[in-house]
Amino acid sequence: MANPFEKVDAPIWDQYPPQELVAIAFQYCESLTRREAGNFYHSFKYLPDEQRQAMCAVYAFCRRADDIADGDWKDVFPGGLGEDDPEAIAYRAKLEALSNKSTVIDQEAYETKLTQLFFFRKKLSTCYNGLTSTDPVFMALKDTVNKYNIPREYFDDLISGMEDDLFHNRYRTFDELYLYCYRVASVVGLMCIEIYGYEDQKAKRYAESWGIFMQLGNVLRDVGEDIGRDRVYLPMDELEANNISDTELAGDVRRNPQWEAYTIAYAKRARTYLREAKKLLPLLPRRTRYSPAAMIAFYDAILKQIVKKQGDVYSSRVKLSKPQKIWLAAAVYARYRFLPFFLTPVWDLFAVFGLLPKV
Repeated sequence: MANPFEKVDAPIWDQYPPQELVAIAFQYCESLTRREAGNFYHSFKYLPDEQRQAMCAVYAFCRRADDIADGDWKDVFPGGLGEDDPEAIAYRAKLEALSNKSTVIDQEAYETKLTQLFFFRKKLSTCYNGLTSTDPVFMALKDTVNKYNIPREYFDDLISGMEDDLFHNRYRTFDELYLYCYRVASVVGLMCIEIYGYEDQKAKRYAESWGIFMQLGNVLRDVGEDIGRDRVYLPMDELEANNISDTELAGDVRRNPQWEAYTIAYAKRARTYLREAKKLLPLLPRRTRYSPAAMIAFYDAILKQIVKKQGDVYSSRVKLSKPQKIWLAAAVYARYRFLPFFLTPVWDLFAVFGLLPKV
């Protein structure tokens, strides 16, 4: 996508930009979200305009960070000296000391990506000080964090999660996986609820569970793709306890009789976080409930498909068909926008018999 401010000479301004430029920055983020994340954008588009735009700014930030860490995106940081920048070198040394591990990727790629993430953090600083970045993602994000008071620590934690991928390609225990899931997914849920609005502080706990549930679903769905990049996010101690090896994950683990049982147990645990995540919905304003409810419903349906396919995440990418998406979206919209609260038990009863989706 073309950066609308590509020809602007100054990388930062010391004055807040005119609203016309901020509006262009939001348009850029919305176009990026619509193009790169159709399912997520669908869940955003029924929000009030201001909240929808804010969600797109948050998504654009997350997408850009992921594209740096896990893709080939190279951002532009005017004034930086790249991998030779003294600040970037000191930052790399500090992270290496803290992780007490060497990188798990090619050294040249590692230095490039970690340097990019370092300067990405510096761009983030413009959202919390008197400067404004001329990067449309950060211009829109600055407006968003100012309107909704989103704590910086959430964005910093997400970048830390991206950095984890440069040092870890295996997770020994579920606790280690949980921390990774928190950093790359739960903090996104915490950002979202600041935009949705809430009063009860328990919403934060449920938003954390929402992120854990969705990322656990991603981990199981993407086993085949991840092992191709020498990454295993499933806890190694659990795989070993079930006599499942790395070699099998790289081949046809479906032949291992323990695999199906493991995926069922894994999905069952993921659903404990699903139950917590659903408790978030009544704590949100009715007009914003559809957005998280739709995401929860889509990911739950994908998890059910994996179990139904006996853990086969290799033959093809597990995803919902267009009719499935339309049906789920319509059901979620009807329930969370129009269904009176007193009829919730009736809906749940019909859902038990499969006549309505469990959303």
